[in-house]
Amino acid sequence: MNCKNIKEKVGIRSVLESFNHFPVKENKKTAFYFALDREEKIPSLSVDFKNNQAFDFGTGRSYDVISIVQLIKKCSVSDALKYLSQFVGIREKSSSKIPTIKLQNYRITKVQEVKHPALVDYLKSRKVFEQKDLVKEIHYEIGGKQGFGIGFENQSGGFEIRHAYSKICLGKKDITLIQSETKNSEIAIFEGFFDYLTFRNLEKNQSSTCDYLILNSTSMLFKAEEILKNYSQIFLFLDNDENGKSVKLKIQNQYRNVEDCSLIYHSFKDLNEWWCSNKR
Repeated sequence: MNCKNIKEKVGIRSVLESFNHFPVKENKKTAFYFALDREEKIPSLSVDFKNNQAFDFGTGRSYDVISIVQLIKKCSVSDALKYLSQFVGIREKSSSKIPTIKLQNYRITKVQEVKHPALVDYLKSRKVFEQKDLVKEIHYEIGGKQGFGIGFENQSGGFEIRHAYSKICLGKKDITLIQSETKNSEIAIFEGFFDYLTFRNLEKNQSSTCDYLILNSTSMLFKAEEILKNYSQIFLFLDNDENGKSVKLKIQNQYRNVEDCSLIYHSFKDLNEWWCSNKR
């Protein structure tokens, strides 16, 4: 693919997420990020999702997806195009009511089993309290302010943090791979960890015959590509939105024996929403 096609077909949000850059402030069309090439306390990189470009107010420099990769990876245009080719076909998710925010300056003060009444109620509202042992209660400090939430660890030791009113990521963004002691030939893929917890509820604590991969963001798919080559059967439990569908097609085109399980919850946004509806 040439430069023009890449600039048109690869979303800037997904590229930034692949390098663990997430918005500090965001609306539907634009967002502010911390600079790509230096430490700063006030975000100066303005990202225009509509035009797929970024502008650094600190340096006066403009970026597209190619120049972003060149800056971060310190590589040539051809190497940047090769890196960006993995994102072709993955559509950008628009800003949701509760955006995920990647936080850099934080301190985790406590990790324990889920006990706080608000978090217990939150797990119950999502109908996955039975799987509380698969997550942690995380207490943290950001800028002198205390916070807590349901924590789900990824492969890099970072945590996806959720509670009823926010979604944040503490540490490096990554996938989560859960493998059994015995070698399995099957793997189930989920977009978020609440869908994974839902699936474990559906299994009813029976011994599993498959491994589990939680993307924690569809932009992390590239980190799973080599892993998926080790499995002869792949089950997809992705969201029923445009982004989930495009990721599904990419996996189906790249691997054999891929089963789309979203038909189970075809009238709902995701597996957990379907589960909550049926558990009322």
